[in-house]
Amino acid sequence: MELLPAIDLLDGGVVRLAKGAYDRVTRYPGAPADVARAWQDQGATRLHIVDLAAARDGASAQASIVADIVRSVSIPCQVAGGVRDVGRAHALLDAGVDRVVMGTALVRTPDSAGPIVDALGTHRLVAAIDVRGGAAVGDGWTPDAASVPALGLVAALRAAGVSLFAVTAIDRDGLLEGPDLGLLAAAADVAGGADQVIASAGVSTLEDVRTLAHAGYAAAILGRALYEGRLSLPDALAVVGA
Repeated sequence: MELLPAIDLLDGGVVRLAKGAYDRVTRYPGAPADVARAWQDQGATRLHIVDLAAARDGASAQASIVADIVRSVSIPCQVAGGVRDVGRAHALLDAGVDRVVMGTALVRTPDSAGPIVDALGTHRLVAAIDVRGGAAVGDGWTPDAASVPALGLVAALRAAGVSLFAVTAIDRDGLLEGPDLGLLAAAADVAGGADQVIASAGVSTLEDVRTLAHAGYAAAILGRALYEGRLSLPDALAVVGA
C-alpha cells in the first residue's frame, strides 16, 4: 500500500481543515515546496496536493504554487481541487502532474466520466468520492454542494472505465478519529476491490495504517497526523514494507 502525504493549500500556505469546514483551519509552517521536499526526504513515493481554494470556487490563484511543488520534487504528484474539465486536467498533466483527482465534475455529471477517461487515460484519473451522510458531494464540501448517492456514483464511474477512487469520510476528515472502515469496504465492493480504492480521512495511528494495508487498499492519504507528529512517515512506511 502506498502512503500519500497530503499538502492542502489555502491562502498560499499549508493547512488542514476539520471536516472540510473553511472556518476550521489549522495552518502549518513552511513554504509548500519545502514541505513537499521534506516528505520526499522522509521516503514518500507520491504526494497528494489539494488546492482548497479551487475546490471551493472552481478557480484559484494557487496554480503557480501547485506547479512549484511539482517542480520541486522528483516523486509523482496527484492534484485535486478545481479540476472540473478536461482542459484543466490536461493543463496539470502538461505541467508534470502524474494524476488528476476529479470530484465535482463527476458528481454533477456522472455521464461525463466515459469521455473524461477516454481523454485522459484511466491511469491518469482518480475519482474523488467525498462522502457525507451516504452522499458523494462536490464543490469543496460546502453546505449547498452538489451531491448524489455515493455507492451509486462509484458503480456508474466504474462502468465508465474509472479504475481508482479516493474515498473520504468527510465527518472524519482532520479529526484523527480513525478511518471509516465500513465506508471504505462498501466502496471497495462496488469499485471492484480494495486495490481500486485510496483510503482518506482519519488515518492517525500505525494500527490504522496496518489495518488498511492488510485489507489491500491501493493507498492511504495521511494528513493532520503527520503534521502534528502523531504519526511518523518513516514508521508508517516500515509498517507497509516500503
